[in-house]
Amino acid sequence: MKDPTIPPTETRKKFMFYDTEENQTKLKIRCQFDGLSQSQFFRIMLEGYINDDENVLRYVKDCKEKYDIQGQQKRNKIDSIMKKKKEAESKFALKIDEIENIFDMIESETNI
Repeated sequence: MKDPTIPPTETRKKFMFYDTEENQTKLKIRCQFDGLSQSQFFRIMLEGYINDDENVLRYVKDCKEKYDIQGQQKRNKIDSIMKKKKEAESKFALKIDEIENIFDMIESETNI
């Protein structure tokens, strides 16, 4: 059965990063338990992140705070933008791509 998460060969890009051997082993075991390949896991998580999945974004936000990855002011600014995005989405019943264009313009003006 063909893996539906694999992009076409001509558009594929390789992602690579480093972590501990222990985390690699735990990931492999956990993915096997859940019936996923490691590649599927990362593609699924990437999709959730770039498509603004609330659960994924909440986890990323928690990690930013936990590891002090981004300043509080910038995190607050992102929260504000996301809140405005949701308000616009419900108020105007706009399509996702239309909303993204609006918030791209706002983001470029505020220089996050």
